[in-house]
Amino acid sequence: MTIRSLLSILADGKFHSGRELGEELGISRSAIWKHMRRLEEGGLEIYSVKGRGYRVPGGLELLDGELIRQALSEEVSNKIDAMSLELTIPSTNEQAMKACQQENCHGRLYLAEQQTAGRGRRGRPWVSPFARNLYFSLVWRFEQGAAALEGLSLLVGLATVKALEKNGISGVQLKWPNDLLYQNKKLAGVLIELNGEASGQCQVVIGVGINVEMPQDLSDKIDQPWTDLKTIAGTRVSRNQLMGHILNELVSSLESFEAEGFSELAEEWQSYHALQGQQVALQLGNGTVVGVCQGIDASGALLLDTESGREVFHGGEISVQRTL
Repeated sequence: MTIRSLLSILADGKFHSGRELGEELGISRSAIWKHMRRLEEGGLEIYSVKGRGYRVPGGLELLDGELIRQALSEEVSNKIDAMSLELTIPSTNEQAMKACQQENCHGRLYLAEQQTAGRGRRGRPWVSPFARNLYFSLVWRFEQGAAALEGLSLLVGLATVKALEKNGISGVQLKWPNDLLYQNKKLAGVLIELNGEASGQCQVVIGVGINVEMPQDLSDKIDQPWTDLKTIAGTRVSRNQLMGHILNELVSSLESFEAEGFSELAEEWQSYHALQGQQVALQLGNGTVVGVCQGIDASGALLLDTESGREVFHGGEISVQRTL
């Protein structure tokens, strides 16, 4: 608990001397210095000034299971079986998938302050600085098998946009099938992974990454235009409160989805569609299809008007990019 206790002290953004920190945590100043180096190596910005000590510029808000619970409705709180909160792990989705292979994890939430091997779609790395963004995976069990899950990633994106709106963030749009954009810049992404049978019961790992307060000096590690919630809102957004709002929206949406499928939400999803009526290029394996994006059908499949007529594309390893 030493690292978490140390972070709790530094969270106020003020200077704390090595002697003060050592006395409070019951460890040596040398041990404090080593912990600071570990945190810096993990991507946390720390100012060190001789004679004054250490501080985290701007402070930070650590994820807190109790604060997240307080933001949940009673109904949703009863359906979140447990929360696993780690400081640094390779990937919340990886952690959740391993657990699913061993036991029933329905309603279990996996959170991390930092991912060292976070992934987006198509195996792309997800840049994950320490205690600045939101990385989580929720496990949900479905009885009807993988075949009934078409449109699930779109539903997760829609639920996240609606939760952001309830958190005071408007103007976020959806890009089929897994991204959230703001003014054509990536804000968040969804990664769905399955553990189970195509026709029987399966556990779904719903992974979401949201840029909350991304350090500008990481821009060279991100291969596309991006933004974060602090930039959009003009002020710091509480990650704990936001996590609670997302769970409230997501759990309710998942229950409706299991009962009714995606069709009832297709029109609402399309109202947030970032590429409606625009010319796009779809990358499918080694091939490319160009056409005008006409939204989605009732199952969540993408509709594209090409030279050959209207074509329908379902989820999978497909990348969609706006053409100039």
